[in-house]
Amino acid sequence: MERARKVIPTSQHTETPVYLGATAGMRLLRMENERLADKILAAVAHSISSYPFDFQGARILTGQEEGAYGWITINYLLGRFTQKLSWFNLKPSEGDTQETYGALDLGGASTQITFVPRNETTESSNTTLHFRLYGKNYGVYTHSFLCYGKDQALLQKLSKDLQGTNGTIRDPCFHSGYQRKMNMSDLYDAPCTRRFEATFPFLPFPEFEVRGTGNYRQCRRSILQLFNTSYCPYSSCSFNGIFLPSPQGNFGAFSAFYYVMEFLNLTSEEQSTHKKMINTLEKFCSRPWEELQMYFGEVKEKYLSEYCFSGTYILALLLNGYHFTAESWKNIHFMGKVRSTSVGWTLGYMLNLTNMIPSEEPLSTPLTHSTYVFLMVLFSLILVIAVIIGIFIFHKPSYFWKDMV
Repeated sequence: MERARKVIPTSQHTETPVYLGATAGMRLLRMENERLADKILAAVAHSISSYPFDFQGARILTGQEEGAYGWITINYLLGRFTQKLSWFNLKPSEGDTQETYGALDLGGASTQITFVPRNETTESSNTTLHFRLYGKNYGVYTHSFLCYGKDQALLQKLSKDLQGTNGTIRDPCFHSGYQRKMNMSDLYDAPCTRRFEATFPFLPFPEFEVRGTGNYRQCRRSILQLFNTSYCPYSSCSFNGIFLPSPQGNFGAFSAFYYVMEFLNLTSEEQSTHKKMINTLEKFCSRPWEELQMYFGEVKEKYLSEYCFSGTYILALLLNGYHFTAESWKNIHFMGKVRSTSVGWTLGYMLNLTNMIPSEEPLSTPLTHSTYVFLMVLFSLILVIAVIIGIFIFHKPSYFWKDMV
């Protein structure tokens, strides 16, 4: 807010709207303690209201909203909501609307998948949203998996692996030589791990220890146990009995999807292949913890220690959870920014609340920057030529008129 106060001209402070949306972390807290969640939102609202902006309120987004706003952001930045243009980008092609990108979002507490299925019958009404943008209707599939963000997924895995132990986990998702102690109460405070708490109803020891063994394939086998694929009440499911049409078209993967892949140097189109990712994770997970600390000393220990788990989890989630294949992997594009703007749900949230995306196609299609520059240069050249001809005629009128006599 202090940054906004400095960047936005003072004369525009009172007319600048401010919105605050909270996502999966606050959804989890509301499940546990609704009164505390309301108290936090009230405190945040009070703080923001002290600034000279037009504060519009703070609220907790639903999982569907979070997924949909990420989808809106990607396609808005990529220009996918408007028609393809021809004739030097001036004339819309008849009935030719660009295909939208799907959106893959991974946070700490939840993950979302959102896309427009092709010719798919909706089998679950609570996974479908309908939008009308720029004169076109979109039937969007979206689902948010609460507790399957990378941080909560790790807590689930640790809770599962702790069963039948004496308080020490030999974990292949952490590097050999790495050790971490955690409080049992911290592990079971979140609702995401509640289903494992029955194993230790009286918390027989106050803390437990994680010791890394660094093995990608064993790590992946452990992670796959988090996805229940044993039942599906629909024609096709992701996991835990949730309806999921087969993923189609291109997808933009952002937030933690991008941050983890960027660290592993797998965000470029040439590097981001299914086989390349597996090879990279096999090598990375097997590196000793001391060696990693030497090479990546500037990275915070918590993040560095969890990249093996996070990368393996992303691979398992996309392939086994969302059913991408080695062939369709090439359709996943890991994005941090598009046109210098960060990709995430926040821009879509703002665009929706401020009605900056019209439901109907504008009467005239705005020119792109390149088209505008081209036309300006073209008209300038025509003007220069006209001036030169005019000067020539003015100074040498005999050459002009003698041909007409």
